[in-house]
Amino acid sequence: MTDPRQRLLELSRERGASLSGLSELIGRNKTYLQQFIRKGSPRKLEERDRGTLAEFFGISEIELGAPEEKSYINTDSKPTDWIDVPRLPLAASAGSGTLPDTESPFDSFRFSSRWLREQGLEAGQLSAISVEGDSMEPLLRDGDEILVDCAERPFRDGIHVVRLDESLLVKRVASLGAGRLSLLSENAAYPPIEVATEEIEIIGRVVWKSGRL
Repeated sequence: MTDPRQRLLELSRERGASLSGLSELIGRNKTYLQQFIRKGSPRKLEERDRGTLAEFFGISEIELGAPEEKSYINTDSKPTDWIDVPRLPLAASAGSGTLPDTESPFDSFRFSSRWLREQGLEAGQLSAISVEGDSMEPLLRDGDEILVDCAERPFRDGIHVVRLDESLLVKRVASLGAGRLSLLSENAAYPPIEVATEEIEIIGRVVWKSGRL
């Protein structure tokens, strides 16, 4: 029988999903699955958590420790049960900025359509791009891929991808009032950038990240 801890670690690496991100997916604290894998606590995944993870990875719950008679993978699942989100050959700089080349997808990430609905996300408004630079560390690291929600929504402070002049940036965007925005880095070595709202284009909000441990 496959060790569910080792299998979960393999799946997270194959998908490029961090254990902290998967812990948040199942509504746990960020270290929950790391402790499950490294320290054996909890001893086994709860049924709800196991089901959510199995659906996310598209596998049988048996691979994550469910009894042999219990498997929630749907062998009759329709293509619409899964959504392919395009990966674009673009890099949003977490540093000084980078110029976009082309926006034709070269690959895709596959997400559970149910999970996207639960997050309030519309499949047709999502795309994945990579992060360059270190100004958003430790939140976002060079080489991480981020899921960008481009749906039109009322603005609220948060991590966004923006276009400033001809550069594509990923920053924490905060309203200063009076038509001004502040582009903030997580890395204290980078000073804030203050701009007028008409000077930048907010491409979308960052709602998920994928990166190697």
